[in-house]
Amino acid sequence: MEAESEPYVRLATLRTLHRVVADLNAARSLAGTLQAVVEGAVHGLGFDAAAVSLVRPDGDLVVAAVWELEESAMGGPSVLLGQVGSRESWDRLLGVSDHWGTLRFLPYDRGWAVASDIPRWIGDGAMPVYANDWHPADGLLAPMYSAGGDLLGVLSVDRPRSGKRPGAWTREALEMFSLQASIAIGNARLRAEMQRALARLEKEQQALRASEESFRQAFEYAPSGMAITELHGAGRGQLTRVNDALCRLLGRPRAVLRQQSFVDLVHPEDRALLERTSAESGRAELRLSRRDGGYQWVCLRNSVVADAAEGPSFLLTHVEDIEDRKRHELQLAHRASHDALTGLPNGAELKARLARRLCSEPQTVGAVVGPAEAAFPQPYGGYQADSYSAHAAYDGLEGAEPYAAAVHTYGAPDGGLPVGYGAAGFGGAGFAPSGFGPVYPEHVHAVVPAEFGPGGEPWSGSFRAGAGGGAIVDKGLAVLFCDLDGFKSINDRFGHNAGDAVLVEVARRLSQAVRDGDTVARLGGDEFVVLADGIGREEAKDLAHRLRNAIIPPMRIDGRAMRVGVSLGIGWAGCGMSTEEVLHTADERMYDEKRARGGAVRGARGERSHRRAG
Repeated sequence: MEAESEPYVRLATLRTLHRVVADLNAARSLAGTLQAVVEGAVHGLGFDAAAVSLVRPDGDLVVAAVWELEESAMGGPSVLLGQVGSRESWDRLLGVSDHWGTLRFLPYDRGWAVASDIPRWIGDGAMPVYANDWHPADGLLAPMYSAGGDLLGVLSVDRPRSGKRPGAWTREALEMFSLQASIAIGNARLRAEMQRALARLEKEQQALRASEESFRQAFEYAPSGMAITELHGAGRGQLTRVNDALCRLLGRPRAVLRQQSFVDLVHPEDRALLERTSAESGRAELRLSRRDGGYQWVCLRNSVVADAAEGPSFLLTHVEDIEDRKRHELQLAHRASHDALTGLPNGAELKARLARRLCSEPQTVGAVVGPAEAAFPQPYGGYQADSYSAHAAYDGLEGAEPYAAAVHTYGAPDGGLPVGYGAAGFGGAGFAPSGFGPVYPEHVHAVVPAEFGPGGEPWSGSFRAGAGGGAIVDKGLAVLFCDLDGFKSINDRFGHNAGDAVLVEVARRLSQAVRDGDTVARLGGDEFVVLADGIGREEAKDLAHRLRNAIIPPMRIDGRAMRVGVSLGIGWAGCGMSTEEVLHTADERMYDEKRARGGAVRGARGERSHRRAG
C-alpha cells in the first residue's frame, strides 16, 4: 500500500474489496456475516487484525468476531471474544478520537480515553520512527450505522501491513467497506429476526393445530350435545357446527340441524328465555323439538367466543339432556298437588286454583257489566298467573248505565304448576295429565249469578238486559261440595282396602260426569269438590243431579256389590270472597241438604259424623 498513487494498486484493491463484499452478502447467518467482515478487513484492506463489537439489545457492545492474519505469541485478539464494553464508554471513545470522515482514529498518546471496560488488545509491533509510522497502541475504528442512523457496531482494525498510518485511499476503502458491512449486518439481523419469527410462527401454528385438534375431538366426541352458532352476518343465529351427540338427542341428521337455529327448535313458550340466554351468555333449561314431534328437556350453557380484534365471533353451546330430572321434578310437583290415592287435585291445589280465579275486588250479585264482558264470560279454564295488577270495579244495580268490562291483567306465568300437571283440573277432567286451561290476557270477574228475576221469579237465562245495553250476568263459578253417605260402614265392614277402592271408583265417576275444563278435587276423607266455571244456577243443579246419578249405582269391589250415596251442596265463588269462605258456604249447603233428607249429621258431641282428612 506504500505506492498508493499507482493506478494498478488501486484497481487490485478494488477487486479485492469487491470480492470481500460479495463474501459479506453470501453469508447465510449473522455470525457468518460478522466473520466475513473481519476476514475481509484483514485480507482485502491490508490489516493484520480486525474485530467487530456488536451492539446488544441492552445497548452495550460485545466483541462478536475477531480475525488475525497470523496468531502472535501473546495469543492475539481472539482473547477479546465475548467481552463487553458499556455504550457510554464507547460513545466517549468515539467522541475524543480524530474524525477521518466516518472513521475514528485514536493515536497512542490519547490512550487515556480508553475506559477500563472497553475490550482492548495491544500487539507487539515495532515502535514508530517517523511521524506517520503506526504505533502498537494506535487504534482505527469504523462505526457502522443502520439506514435509520442507529449504531449497529464498531469495526476495529490494527497493524496495517505497510507499517504506516493509512493514507487517503485506504481510509476511503475502509469507509466503503464499513458501509457495505453495515448493510450486510443489518440484512443478516433482519434475516435472523425473520427466521426467529418464522420459527415462533411455526411453533404457534403447531400449537394452534394441536389445540384445534383437541377442540375438535372434545367437540365431536363429547357425550353431551355441542353446537356452534354464528353471531354476525347473514347466518346470524344459525347452527354452523353440531356434534353426533346433539344429532342423536334430537333425532335429526347433521345436515338438517346445520340449516336451522335454536330459535327454530325451541318450544314456543321458551323462546323468550332462549333469546335472553343467548344475549347474556348464560344457562337455561328449556325444551327443544325432536324429529318425532315431541320436545326434549335440555340445559343450554352458552359461552361467547371472542376474537381479540373483532370481538364476539360465535357462540359455543353445551346441550345437556335433563329429561329424566325434569320428569322426576314433574312427578314430585304432581305428588305435592294431587291426591296419592285418586290422582285428583288435593285440597291445597283446589284452594290455589280458586285463589287464582278470584280477585280481592268484590262484585254485587247479578252486577251490571258491559257488552264485552257479557259476550265473553269467564272460560272454564283456570289461570297460571300468580299476580294481579290493579283493576277497576263497579257495583252496579239493575237499570244502571253500562260500563266497560271490569278487567285486570295477569303477570307472567312464572308460578303455579308446570304444564302437564293435573287430572280433573281446570284444563281437563279425568286422570290423564291435562294442566290448566289457557292463559287469557285479561281476567273477568267471578260474580255470583242472579237467583231471581225482577219480579221475584227464579231466573234461568244467561243474561238479562240492563239499561243502555248492559247485561246482568247469570253465570258464575259454582262450587259443588260432595260428601259420601254410607262410606264409613264400608270401611268398618270390609276394611280400608275396600274403602280406598270405593274412593278411586267415585273419583273416576265424578271425573266422567263433569264437563271438560271442570275441576274435580278430593278435599280429604270422603269429601270431594267440583269447580264448574261459566255455569248458571239451573245448569249447576243439573250438574249436581248428574254427579249424584253417577255415584249411586252399585260398584263391584273384590267381587262384592257396594253402594254409597252422596250429599251435595252448591255454593258460588265471587271476587272479593276468600277460598275458605267459598268452601265453607258450599259445605254448609251440603249439610243443609243432608239435614233435609233426614241423614245423620252430627254425632253425640255435636261433631260431624263423616271423616275429614287434613
